[in-house]
Amino acid sequence: MPDIKFVIFDMDLVLYDYDHQIRLKLLEDLTGRPAAEIDQSVWGGPHENAAEAGNPATSEAYLEQFARLLEYPIDFETWADVRRQMMRARPDVLSLVRNLKTTADVALLTNNGMLLKEALPVCAPETVEIFGEKAHVSAEFGVRKPDPLIYERVCSRYGYRPEESAFVDDREENVEGALSAGLTGHLYETAEGLETFLRAYRLI
Repeated sequence: MPDIKFVIFDMDLVLYDYDHQIRLKLLEDLTGRPAAEIDQSVWGGPHENAAEAGNPATSEAYLEQFARLLEYPIDFETWADVRRQMMRARPDVLSLVRNLKTTADVALLTNNGMLLKEALPVCAPETVEIFGEKAHVSAEFGVRKPDPLIYERVCSRYGYRPEESAFVDDREENVEGALSAGLTGHLYETAEGLETFLRAYRLI
């Protein structure tokens, strides 16, 4: 069994509930455009995946792109508040991560563009409290999950080898990407399952 010293967590549907339909309804109310049309315009094309891989490279450019696709002049405060309203913290999981910090180093890695990085204090303040500067979006690394390269880059940034690192995500393909990079992986399904995983590696 590997000696795990570094654990990387996904955000949405692991640390937080995440409801895309709430976001679409809020944007529909804001713009007057049908939710399905917004979904197709903003998330139906290649733009979001490109943003998650670092293009656009700044939060300002991402917001400009989002407004153009939305066909509505949205500002940072509104965007961040919409993101906040579609999320709900999972206290039991966050408590496990806080406990884990006494025995291992931790980081956050979510597939998102640079605007979310700026908005984390608004929409996910617990991530700032727990992870600090180690709360990351994929855009910072120029590649998105499940590409094995992103896990290697995160480990390298903090001086850990993949074999002494673990990754937790709710998407099987993302966990498989981490395994391909040499990390230990856990497919998140429940807080109880995560606790069992952490205990098995003597992390809590």
